[in-house]
Amino acid sequence: MTTTPIVQKVWNFCTILKDDGVGYGDYLEQLTYLIFLKMADEYARPPYNRSVGIPDDYAWATLRLLKGAELEVHYIRTLNVLSTRPGMLGQIFTKAQNKIQDPAKLARLIALVDEEKWTLLDADVKGDIYEGLLERNAEDTKSGAGQYFTPRALIRAMVECMAPEPRKTIADPACGTGGFFLAAYDFLKDKAQDRDDKAFLKSQTFFGNEIVAGTRRLCLMNMFLHNIGDMIGDTPISPADALIAPPSQTFDYVLANPPFGKKSSMTFTNDEGEAEGELTYNRQDFWATTSNKQLNFVQHIRSMLKTTGRAAIVVPDNVLFEGGAGETIRRKLLQMTDLHTILRLPTGIFYAQGVKANVIFFDNRPASKEPQTREVWYYDYRTNIHHTLKKKPLRFDDLAEFIRLYNPTNRHERRATWSEDQPEGRWRSFPRDELLARDKASLDLFWLKDKSLTDLDNLPEPDELAEEIIESIEAGLESLKSVMAALQRR
Repeated sequence: MTTTPIVQKVWNFCTILKDDGVGYGDYLEQLTYLIFLKMADEYARPPYNRSVGIPDDYAWATLRLLKGAELEVHYIRTLNVLSTRPGMLGQIFTKAQNKIQDPAKLARLIALVDEEKWTLLDADVKGDIYEGLLERNAEDTKSGAGQYFTPRALIRAMVECMAPEPRKTIADPACGTGGFFLAAYDFLKDKAQDRDDKAFLKSQTFFGNEIVAGTRRLCLMNMFLHNIGDMIGDTPISPADALIAPPSQTFDYVLANPPFGKKSSMTFTNDEGEAEGELTYNRQDFWATTSNKQLNFVQHIRSMLKTTGRAAIVVPDNVLFEGGAGETIRRKLLQMTDLHTILRLPTGIFYAQGVKANVIFFDNRPASKEPQTREVWYYDYRTNIHHTLKKKPLRFDDLAEFIRLYNPTNRHERRATWSEDQPEGRWRSFPRDELLARDKASLDLFWLKDKSLTDLDNLPEPDELAEEIIESIEAGLESLKSVMAALQRR
């Protein structure tokens, strides 16, 4: 079956709730609670007969039987009780609140969820339904959910390049709604040869951190619907700030898109609650002390890797050229890891407007006096590339050439597409010594000519330019609103 009709049906109801002030994010959150309760009810019945940890007084059937104010009171009590339960159940209902104030519409949403037999749907179908809803939510610029949603085409390309193997661990210290886990799961599920492989993939492969309770809830539900984790088992997603302390375990792979922005989101406050300073993570395993959270995540991810571990991280441009701690960290990466590949990404692919980002790929190495990076391969998918979120979004096929040139089966056998005779080639390498000799050991490199500066015929289509302008204006207005709201609260 296709997922589109179900996604459309549950999403259409959101337009009704919007009139009551229930936004996309709140609606998706309420759906998460109700779908989980409905699936728990189905698992508790034949042929499964599983203990799901939900008290009978707060099971799905109790919601179906009530109406009006009685339903509203019972639903609120249910959310409160389940938030105290252990494991994944308690994490999904952590800080849960009822955002649907009209009991009649709450009853309608319960009926909508009750119409589907969720356990009969394949994991792919259930997962695709929820992923479809998450993407709809991310598209709503006002909700701010886009910051937790990495383009799925980019995630899939990163997983294809990393080509994770069965019985290996995969981590993401800022996992958002779980996109990297799901793509890795899809890559690995057909490679699981026996029951033990499948059990490892389900329960022992994925580990993450997500400090925002609502986003962590969506991640857990997303993973659960994709058959990752168990309803009454321990949660694989920690609510702790990953940067606070060295990792308690190391992993085979780390795939991540840490939150953008140079400064830490955590601050010190005085007795009046006013911010006095930014949090600087002073860790012995870090190469440099800085309040720049992007640089801290790069250092932390290196610490997360086994000596044979591998990482792929989305980072903004400043990580490639910033001085001070940035220079120290780049020099350490080139010395102590094999920083072998950098993918330059275009603007217009993230929900946060104007972001200039890259993917850095590096392999950890045992301690050695010898430099571990020999050369860095670059793929410039930014120069003369134009994407917009709506009319020309990034597709997986757009990165097919990069994946082929990356050569996941044997990345040590690569051939450049650039030369003096082929100046339009997007794929070339630079030796480590040449990079170290650059000012501040900058890795911010381009070699293709920007045709928009010299050839008007190569400008994007007018409607693409208009969409970019509109998206930029909307992003600017949202930022201005946030500033104004902050000023009003002071």
